[in-house]
Amino acid sequence: MRRGARDPGLVGTHQEHASELAAALRSAVAGEVDFSATARALTTMDASNYRRVPAGTVAPRDAADVAAVLEVCRAHGTPVVARGGGTSIGGQATGTGVVLDFTRHMGGIVSLDPEERTAVVRPGLVLDRLRAAARPYGLTFGPDPSTHSRCTLGGMIGNNACGAHSVAWGTTADNVRSLDVVTYRGAELTLGREGRGAPPGLRELVGRNLALLRTGYPEGLPRRISGYALDALLPERGVDVVRSFCGGEGTLGVVTEATVRLVPLPAEPVLVVLGYADEGAAADAAPGLLEHGPLTVEGMAADLVPDAVGLPRGGAWLFVEVDGPDAARRLVRAADALDADVVRDPAGQRALWRIREDAAGTATRALGGGEAWPGWEDCAVPPARLGAYLRAFRALLADFGLRGIPYGHFGDGCVHVRIDFDLWTAEGVRHFRRFSEAVADLVVAHGGSLSGEHGDGRARAELLPRMYGEELVGLFGAVKDVWDPDGGLNPGMLVRPGRLDEGLRFEGLRFEGVRAEGVPSGARPGESGPAGPGPSGAGLSAAGPSRPGLPMVEVGRAAARCVGVAKCRVEGPSSGPGVMCPSYRATGEERHSTRGRARLLHEMAIGEVITDGWRSEEVREALDLCLSCKGCRSDCPVGVDMAAYKARFLDRHYAGPLGLLRRPRSHWTMGWLPHWLDVFGRGLNAAMRLPFAARLAGVTPERAMPRVAAAPFTSWFAERASDRPPALTLWPDTFTDHLSPEVGRAAVRVLEDAGLGVRLPEGRVCCGLTYVSTGQLGAARRVMRRTLDVLDPSDGGLPVVVLEPSCAAALRTDLPELLPDDPRAARLAASVRTFAEALEELAPDWVPPRLDRPVTGQTHCHQHAVLGDAADRRLRARAGLTGDLAGGCCGLAGNFGFEPGHYEVSVACAGDQLLPALRNAPPEAAVLADGFSCRTQIGDLTEGRGRHLAELLAEGLEEEWEEGLEEAR
Repeated sequence: MRRGARDPGLVGTHQEHASELAAALRSAVAGEVDFSATARALTTMDASNYRRVPAGTVAPRDAADVAAVLEVCRAHGTPVVARGGGTSIGGQATGTGVVLDFTRHMGGIVSLDPEERTAVVRPGLVLDRLRAAARPYGLTFGPDPSTHSRCTLGGMIGNNACGAHSVAWGTTADNVRSLDVVTYRGAELTLGREGRGAPPGLRELVGRNLALLRTGYPEGLPRRISGYALDALLPERGVDVVRSFCGGEGTLGVVTEATVRLVPLPAEPVLVVLGYADEGAAADAAPGLLEHGPLTVEGMAADLVPDAVGLPRGGAWLFVEVDGPDAARRLVRAADALDADVVRDPAGQRALWRIREDAAGTATRALGGGEAWPGWEDCAVPPARLGAYLRAFRALLADFGLRGIPYGHFGDGCVHVRIDFDLWTAEGVRHFRRFSEAVADLVVAHGGSLSGEHGDGRARAELLPRMYGEELVGLFGAVKDVWDPDGGLNPGMLVRPGRLDEGLRFEGLRFEGVRAEGVPSGARPGESGPAGPGPSGAGLSAAGPSRPGLPMVEVGRAAARCVGVAKCRVEGPSSGPGVMCPSYRATGEERHSTRGRARLLHEMAIGEVITDGWRSEEVREALDLCLSCKGCRSDCPVGVDMAAYKARFLDRHYAGPLGLLRRPRSHWTMGWLPHWLDVFGRGLNAAMRLPFAARLAGVTPERAMPRVAAAPFTSWFAERASDRPPALTLWPDTFTDHLSPEVGRAAVRVLEDAGLGVRLPEGRVCCGLTYVSTGQLGAARRVMRRTLDVLDPSDGGLPVVVLEPSCAAALRTDLPELLPDDPRAARLAASVRTFAEALEELAPDWVPPRLDRPVTGQTHCHQHAVLGDAADRRLRARAGLTGDLAGGCCGLAGNFGFEPGHYEVSVACAGDQLLPALRNAPPEAAVLADGFSCRTQIGDLTEGRGRHLAELLAEGLEEEWEEGLEEAR
């Protein structure tokens, strides 16, 4: 590749000799070399608006592998891009040649020295792992981007990442002591101060341009991330080669090891939340707080958190962390805020910080519908200019007819924002370009930096001459050529960039005259009551037979809502009640994350890398380990709904007569389980004992099939008499009716004790869940329509109480999404109540029995994602049941855990949160699991028995009755 060449793309020799390149790499390295369509598709995008198709990927095992990859790629004229967590927002973690994936093998801590307060780390190390290792010594790594649970140290070095604590601890460059790097030509350098590690010619180039370097950079700007930090090479600044390298976006060399500084943790962190009248007032106040030594000064306005629950009065807020209550009191006195809250409780602080950390995804949901995108994510101005800049920026948005929600690091003058650009149409892209040029001029007019945290990448590099001038940008190119004369490292980034309106990831998903609209399907469950069905743009409603030819593009556009922030890629056991993404936690493979699957669907719709559309085996294999837990529907900041996408894909993948024959047998057995139970009942027990029954049924031999009950719940209910007028309809779901009728009987006992008359539907009903989860959407619609025929009008408008969380979730979301034109579907969805919701709503004065014991177990993943468990938590508290239930997914997940090839992943998912919760619970704890799958998994993997909350309450009522009878005697 000649010096000064623009990004060549995957053309010519790169494409023609990919197999030769792959073979050479496999001979040279110990790590994995993967040029498959799956590997390429997974790395076409990062968290930006851009897309580049690589030739393949390599997961190096050590520095020797990195050097070998560079040698082979140099010989083949192939560019190389280093990649960590893939959360870069400017496009700099994508490449057209070979992508180095450092997360697979080079993610370790080499050493940690608490006395020297340093650590030696590999580039693929996730930041939270370093912080966890340093915490026992009272230390941490200062920079902490909101993606701290999945971003890597190498990526942070490449982008000079910052985070909320930069007012106290600076950027990544401020916290790196030395770097071991390999250049594209194979030089192995150790970078430091006093010119240490400088490649030949660098110091001489700096010496010839001292005046330019002394005058070309803006002053008073703590978040100057754009461009190369060449002023760090000035003699008066210690010729700091390592600092000048940080923020180079992988264009100068490849990091193989880093020595980083650690800082003391605050002794007693206190979060002060200050309320101001509006965003401008908060921004104006932020610089005045810096003299009090805060650890953070973060700002956000009411349009980011419109309900403002738990926040003090005001239309905008500053989140200011200080060390100790005395410092908090001094800060509140000096702040001149409308209102203030001082939060010392760690759990309360975490809840508030979660609002801020999720903002990168939350802000992607534009007000009034539609999506908002990165592109002008993190401009920075001198803190004293922030208020004026924000007012002018809001006015500029209005002039262009755009909307965005600014928030960010107000103490450093850095503003994040996602804007509702129309990137789906040619005119919208032209508008995007005009705005980008205008906002760049506005930032420069305020003495600012085009990037204040995430780097320039493709998004802003073209505009750097507006900030630095042509002469200094020309010097950037000269420095790049000193480090990388062949132009082989991440070409097109920072210097000689492509146009900011080219290479957008939306280009292959456009169709004439249509702009993507809608917000993520499914509302987040709240405290106020049941969450109704959300907008269906991302769910199942578009899977119907209308508009032939468009559904694949529609799936791609739905998957494109994944902006790549990778919250689904959290390593190891999760903390808190989250669910997403259980299969990634089990395998650690990108293709098994929500983001990875979304990328594969995106590429399937484009058809360049994955070329066989709905028949794609790459997509099918990635979706095979998706548990359809729906965790991403609530936990993903942008509401990606992989369970819905999986159902749509499977429906089309197996469409047609040949597709029907190719379906796994488990789809016909487990998918049609409600039908077979209705037809054969207890006869299935004998059938499953026959030789080879499991194999014939498509069930893994590691599992024993649940036994069908002696009598269905509906039969028991029909034989009892009650003169109570019905207050509710109890839904006899398949699992309760045939497999655990004791749950139904217990629920009737409790509901009637609460004074509520119970009726059942006057015919067989089914939510369609098993048909949906196996991608048989035509059958699901037929089952749902028959159910609506049974219920309407005989239901009389009564609330419908559903005991099985997965069935309740299907009725609330899948039903109206699959039958959007049937008003009965929306009515039924709105009438659904969980067991706890029904008691709270219909019998508010009922006093549950006092059980007074601890509980353990798990909240069903569908309940977490769709229904919410606020009413359950309140009911447990009233009954004296103490302790929290685990999050995560049990791993059985309906048919998933019974299918061949899934057993190990199923058990690993249970081992994430459920099994540790059971092991760590006191012996007297009751095991709660409202979901049939959860109870089955608990029974299979432990000696315990999970029970539905209705069972515990019914037992408590029986004990109270027996005690009362004894007293009467």
